[in-house]
Amino acid sequence: MVLLMMGLWQLVMGIVAVVRGSFFVLTQNYLYTFSTTGWGILHIVLGALAALAGLALFTGAAWARGVGIFFAVLSATANFFFIPYYPFWSLLEIAMAVFVIWSLAVWRPRAAGTHAMRDDTGDLPRTAPMR
Repeated sequence: MVLLMMGLWQLVMGIVAVVRGSFFVLTQNYLYTFSTTGWGILHIVLGALAALAGLALFTGAAWARGVGIFFAVLSATANFFFIPYYPFWSLLEIAMAVFVIWSLAVWRPRAAGTHAMRDDTGDLPRTAPMR
């Protein structure tokens, strides 16, 4: 869910950068200066791909985890370079990307057919089968 939300938020930020580039204010003497339209197109593409990767995670496919990590890393990198344009939003997107990377990297199903909705914490008492 977080990867999907992160992708949609990045998509919105890209649309704002393309439609209304004057919304963002650039600090002076920034080494990586690009037009807001260029940044907007980059954010639209990355946001759409991250959202699609988030949707693919709902299928439970193993490849979707790798794709999700890949696009979360790209998103964090793009937002790192976007910090001078909109610091709060960029730092929020980076934090979400780090959370997505961590959560996709550490999740390990116990066996084939294990679903995310199943209680794997072990904190609920197990009852004996009825006879």
